[in-house]
Amino acid sequence: MYGVRPDIPGFHWYDKRARQDVYFPRPGVADLVEERHARGRRGIMQGGASYGCMFTGGAEDSLWTMAKLLHPTRAGLAILRVPLSTVLLGWVVLKCCALTAVELTHACLRLVADPVGRGPRALRWVLIKVGLSIWVRELFTLAASADLYRGVPAVYVNYLEYDVFAHAFGPSHPLALRALRRVDRSIVQLARICRRVPEWGYDLYVLSDHGQAATRPFVRVSGGISIRDAVLGVLGERAGGAVPNGPARDPARLRTQIATYRRARTHGLVQRFLAYLERDFARWLRPHGGPEPLAGVHVVAAGPNAFVYFTDSPEPLRAEEIERRFPGGAAALSRHQGIGLVLARSADGPVCWHRGERVPLGAASGGGPFANRGDREVVVSGLRELMDMPSTGDLVLYGIGAPVGDVSFLDERGAHAGPSEAELHTFIFHPPSVALPALPLTHPVQLYPHFAAYGDGARS
Repeated sequence: MYGVRPDIPGFHWYDKRARQDVYFPRPGVADLVEERHARGRRGIMQGGASYGCMFTGGAEDSLWTMAKLLHPTRAGLAILRVPLSTVLLGWVVLKCCALTAVELTHACLRLVADPVGRGPRALRWVLIKVGLSIWVRELFTLAASADLYRGVPAVYVNYLEYDVFAHAFGPSHPLALRALRRVDRSIVQLARICRRVPEWGYDLYVLSDHGQAATRPFVRVSGGISIRDAVLGVLGERAGGAVPNGPARDPARLRTQIATYRRARTHGLVQRFLAYLERDFARWLRPHGGPEPLAGVHVVAAGPNAFVYFTDSPEPLRAEEIERRFPGGAAALSRHQGIGLVLARSADGPVCWHRGERVPLGAASGGGPFANRGDREVVVSGLRELMDMPSTGDLVLYGIGAPVGDVSFLDERGAHAGPSEAELHTFIFHPPSVALPALPLTHPVQLYPHFAAYGDGARS
C-alpha cells in the first residue's frame, strides 16, 4: 500500500530490539506497524475509504481496519447521505434479519438431529457465520456502494469470511465455499454500481494476495506436544542435557500480554490489579507437563510458520553462532515429522535444513525441498527476502512440506504464509482497458506505481 518492501514476517512475531511480541489483534499494534511503513510515503488509498483491511493505505475513512480499531473514522456514514438512504438501510437490515433467522433455524435443526455432537464450538461458529457472512458483509457492501455513488476516489473492500472459515475448517470445506459464493455475489453488486455511475470512471479490480493450503495442527502429529515445547526440547538437549520439567507457560510472554492490556485500560482499580498480575502473579503460574523455558529463547507460532528468537542479541543471530550454541539443533528440528524445513541466516546468505540436510538458498543452487518446483526461483527469492527482514526469527520453521503433509503450528485446518503452491495461488482481475505492469508480477510492490497513478490523476 505504500510502495515499500515490508518488515512484516508474519501475523505474529517478536521484536528483539523492543523486547516485546508484535501480534496484530492487540490494540495499537497494526497502527504502529502501518505508521513505520508509511513514514514519508503516500498510500494508494489516499482520499478514499477502506473496509476490513489490515492497514488503511492512507484512506481518510476506514471501517473495521486493524490499524484504526481504536481510532474509528466516519467510514460508512456515507450511507446516511445517499438519497433514499433510509430505505436502503432499512432493506439491508430486514434482509440481514431474515438471513439470520434462516441460519439460526438451520442451526437449531442440526442441534436436534445431533445434540451430542453439537457443542459450544458449533454455537460459536454459528454466531461467527451470522456476524461475518451476513451482517459484516452486507454492511461493507452497503457502505462501499454509497461511496461509489458519491464518487469517492478509491474504495477498498476486504471480504473476510472465506479466509476465516478456510482457516477453521479447510479451504475446500462446504462452509468456506459457501462463504466464497456469498462474497462473489457482493462483488457482482459492486460491479453493477460501477456500471451505473460511468461519470465517475471507476475501474474495478478483484484480487487475492494469497491462497490457502489444507493443513493439520502440529499437535495432531507430535503426540500433543506444541511447537514451542518441541523446539525447547530439541535445543535443550543440544545445549548439554535434557531440560527438566517445569512451567509450560512462559511468564515473560504473559507479562507482555498483561502490559499490553494495561496500556489499553489505564485507570483505577483495574489498572492496579493488572499491575499486580504483570509484576507478581505470573511467577506463581506453574502448570507442568512441558519443558521449562530456555534462557534467551523465545518461540512464536504464527500459522504454518514459527519463529525462534535468541533474545540475548538485539540483532539477528547467524546460523554459525546458532550451531555453536546448539550443535545439530537446526538439523534435528528439520527431521521432525511435523516440520517441513528450517531457515536461518548465514555469512553467505540464507540457508535451509530439509530432512536433516543443510541446503543453500542461492539462485544457482539446486536440490532441497523446491528442486522440482517450476516456480523455484520465485519461492527462493521470497524466502531470501523473508530472511532479510530484521524482524524475522533467527530460526524460521515451516510445517509446509512436512513428512506427514502440510502442517500448521496453530489449531487451524487451512493456512497461508508458507511456500506451497496452494498458498502462492494469487490473482488479480482488471478491466481489459487497463494495462498492468509488465509480467511477470511476483511481488505486490510492483503494483504500487500502477495504483498510485490514480492519485496523481494519470489514470483519470
